[in-house]
This record gives sequence, structure tokens and C-alpha cells, in this order.
Amino acid sequence: MKPAIKRILFFVIVIGLWQLGSKAGLWSEILLPSPVSVFEALVTGIQDKTLIYDLIASFKRLIVGLAIALAIGTSLGILLAKSKTADDTIGSLVLAFQSVPSIVWLPLAIMWFGLGESAIIFVVILGGTFVMTLNVRVGIKNVSPLYIKAARTMGSSGLDLFIKVILPASVPYLVTGSRLAWAFAWRALMAGELLSTGPGLGYTLRYASDFGNMSLVIGVMVIIGVIGAVVDQLIFQRIEKSVIRRWGLDS
Repeated sequence: MKPAIKRILFFVIVIGLWQLGSKAGLWSEILLPSPVSVFEALVTGIQDKTLIYDLIASFKRLIVGLAIALAIGTSLGILLAKSKTADDTIGSLVLAFQSVPSIVWLPLAIMWFGLGESAIIFVVILGGTFVMTLNVRVGIKNVSPLYIKAARTMGSSGLDLFIKVILPASVPYLVTGSRLAWAFAWRALMAGELLSTGPGLGYTLRYASDFGNMSLVIGVMVIIGVIGAVVDQLIFQRIEKSVIRRWGLDS
């Protein structure tokens, strides 16, 4: 049986058991609405275009923040890989920041930028930058010395060696870093939008929670999870697998 069919059957069973449990009164509808109630809340949100505006706003912030994070992370990763001094100093700081959850940066972002777009994008940038930095650094450092020696034998050196040999050899790590940066940035975006004052999935999630609309709360959570899984599996996983095959790294 194909993995896709297995997943579909699994979720059908889970939703079916969820609906049966709600009908049987095993838990309060207020605390955990039935799948039907969640679906109705999502349909209402789509019909009045609330969720559509939320998706557009969230993805605008994500695209800007993730693009900046990838650019900074790649540049910083190259610096750490090529400079021992930078690796020993800035590298330790990057490791420390990587262990700090994105939501912890929210108070600082609000103090610096206020409750606006800039604060959310700032958190998104931090969410994706450090993981990208570490992957780029590892990728460049793990380039086989045989490649470098062979290129130098043929007269390549300096920037030419880096662009034609080292950077292409580290592409699998760059792709993996981009995939992880997307995941961390997506989580950071949702955390940032919880305290935002404008449209966005995180804002609607908090708004629905404040007014006790649990059907919409779970519906938004489902949207966040589905988008995360779909983007990861249909885009980043495919790119990663394609690169791994092309670079001869698949087992």
C-alpha cells in the first residue's frame, strides 16, 4: 500500500473516531468541538474571506522574513566556515541563539518595533537565520578534501575554488538548511502573530480563543499544521531527495 493511501486511511479513522466520541458525549463540545463543527467554522471563515485575508497576510510576512533569514544565514554560515576566529566567537553566539525559542524574542521585538509588521518579521528572521547558518557552516566544512585537492591540482584557487567546487559540494546541506529554516520560520510567524493587531492566522487563533470559539481555534490549528506538512513534503522534501540523488548520497 502506498504511503499516501496509508496516511489518508489513518486520518479518516482518526476523524471518524473523533466524530463518534463527540456524538457519544465522551467530552464536552465546548472543550473539543466535533469535526463537523470545525469544518463549519472553516467554511464560514472562507466564505466571509477572513481566513483568506489571514493566509495572504501570513504568507507575505513569511516570504519576506524567510528570504532575509536565508540570505543572512547563508552569508553567516560561509563566514563561520572560512574563518576560524569567527567560528570560535560568533559561532558560539549562534549556537546559543539557536537554542532560544522564537517566542522568547517577542518581548524584545515589541519593545524595539512595537506591535506591527516589523516585530513579526523580526521574529521570523531570527527563527530561520540560525538553523540556516549552522547547516551552511557544516556543509562547507564537510566538503571532501579530495575535491579541493583535485581542483587545486587543476589550477583552481580562491574564489574560483569556492564557487565551482566548495559551494556546489555543500548544496545538500544548503537545501536541508532551507527546509529547516522554513519550518522554524513558520513556527516563529505563528508565535509572532499571536500578539499582532492585524490579519494573520496567529491573530485569528488568539481572537477566536478570546471569544471562546473553539471550533475556529481548532480549525486554524488544522490549517497551520496542514500548510506546514504540505509545504515540507511537496516542496522541500522533493527538492531535498532530488539533490541527494543527483549528488549520489542516497543509500
